[in-house]
Amino acid sequence: MADEIRAEMVANVWKVVAGVGDNVADGDTLVILESMKMEIPVIAESDGTVSQLAVHEGDVVQEGDLIAVIN
Repeated sequence: MADEIRAEMVANVWKVVAGVGDNVADGDTLVILESMKMEIPVIAESDGTVSQLAVHEGDVVQEGDLIAVIN
């Protein structure tokens, strides 16, 4: 079952850490967002492989936007 990782707030994508095809474990950082000069890590919520990465560095995400899919 695919696990969709979504943005919890409006923020800028500061750094993309994981890429499509990367194996990740629960708790690994996928992307680092920046909002109001704070860095917010977006973490994997399950073990698996990143099958989709919907953001790039410099993008602005809105609350609820898809960031990544883990299978």
